[in-house]
Amino acid sequence: MKADNRERPNISLIDEAGVGDPLQLTESTESAWIDVIQKMDKVYADLVHYQVELEQKNAALEEAQQFIGSVLESMTDALIVCDIQGRIQQVNRALERLSGKQERDLLQKPISEIFSLDSQPLVDSFPEKLGSDSIVDCEVSLSDTEGKSVPLAMNCSSRYDTNGRLMGMVLIGRPVGELRRAYEQLNMTHLDLKQTQQQLVHSEKMASLGRLVAGVAHELNNPISFVFGNMHALKRYGERINNYFTEVGKHLDPQRHKSLREAYKIDRVESDIGPLIEGTLEGAERISDIVLDLRRYSSIQKESPEPFELTQVILTATQWVIKACRENPEVEYQLPESLMVTGRQGQVHQILVNLVQNAVDVMEQQAGAALTIVLDTDGDNAWIKVHDNGPGIPEKDLQKLFDPFFTTKAVGKGTGLGLYISYGLAHDFGGELRARNHPQGGMEFTLQLPLNGKVHE
Repeated sequence: MKADNRERPNISLIDEAGVGDPLQLTESTESAWIDVIQKMDKVYADLVHYQVELEQKNAALEEAQQFIGSVLESMTDALIVCDIQGRIQQVNRALERLSGKQERDLLQKPISEIFSLDSQPLVDSFPEKLGSDSIVDCEVSLSDTEGKSVPLAMNCSSRYDTNGRLMGMVLIGRPVGELRRAYEQLNMTHLDLKQTQQQLVHSEKMASLGRLVAGVAHELNNPISFVFGNMHALKRYGERINNYFTEVGKHLDPQRHKSLREAYKIDRVESDIGPLIEGTLEGAERISDIVLDLRRYSSIQKESPEPFELTQVILTATQWVIKACRENPEVEYQLPESLMVTGRQGQVHQILVNLVQNAVDVMEQQAGAALTIVLDTDGDNAWIKVHDNGPGIPEKDLQKLFDPFFTTKAVGKGTGLGLYISYGLAHDFGGELRARNHPQGGMEFTLQLPLNGKVHE
């Protein structure tokens, strides 16, 4: 190695005695110092490189944190991050809005503090499922600062670090209040639509049947009139024949008279002819009443709507039926003193008679029979409810209750036309007739009448 002719600086060294004397560097010490300086330069370069790399990573970390923060801020779902003890470590803005509490007030608090009391049993089970099952779409309720409950569809899952160690849990909740209200409203609208569709189908069926029975009633009316008239004539003729036999018997030999009566069984004829005629007349009258009801319902000649006192019509119709009962049921009235409506009084009276008569029939021979009649109004309609405490009707028969000739009464005790005709009449003047099994027992019929006298011609 060639000697370095550059001027070397004088370096003061500390000797063992502690006295600093200027010493002249030797060739070996100079080489050592050069190595030290070179290593220091390398370390400095590495430090500069690490600092640049650290700044880059720090910038990337800040950018990632800002990105994650912006995502959490924009989430509409509530986010709660907890440790394995169930203490809150982080929440997002959506949770703050729903609960009305700030994140700084929630940190390190148990998650049970932000949920309502009815959700506590489910919330308490969240930590038990850490590391095993995830909870999906369970329903819990947040408790806000005003004490109101905010329902959430909550998902709960375990949280792990990069080494796979369990660190806690993450809860994400979606508000279901608006969605539930929208769903309930949609469901109600769907049910109303189905009910309206059923009513339209039923009304059309009733209208078609009405036209059919009107034609049948018209065709039956003439032959029934012949039978009815002829039976009255036979009744009169029977009385005259009996009188004739009596007078003839006065002029015959008693023994001869007796033998003739026995030979022709006149005694039996005289005893049977009366009941036979009466029974036939009763059947003819029954058929005539059925035809009259059908003609009355389907007749084109209808009374004109006019104002009338509805309370009085209810009382009159009820008393008509009750007076004809063998055993009068107890009747409770809940009626206003006066309620004027415009409509067809005769049709309303007929409907009420049918409803009350139906209630009385189902309570026949029942101990403690009772009938409640209520009249109320909502400003546009009057509502009449007739409630009996009878046995009610099977649910499967409710849909057939207003069908013609459907009856649950014994044979010969009902025609099955009363409720059918009442249903049609109610529809004719813009009202409605419904039936249901009352929650407290028995049947309840509800008649809706428009106060403005709306009429379907």
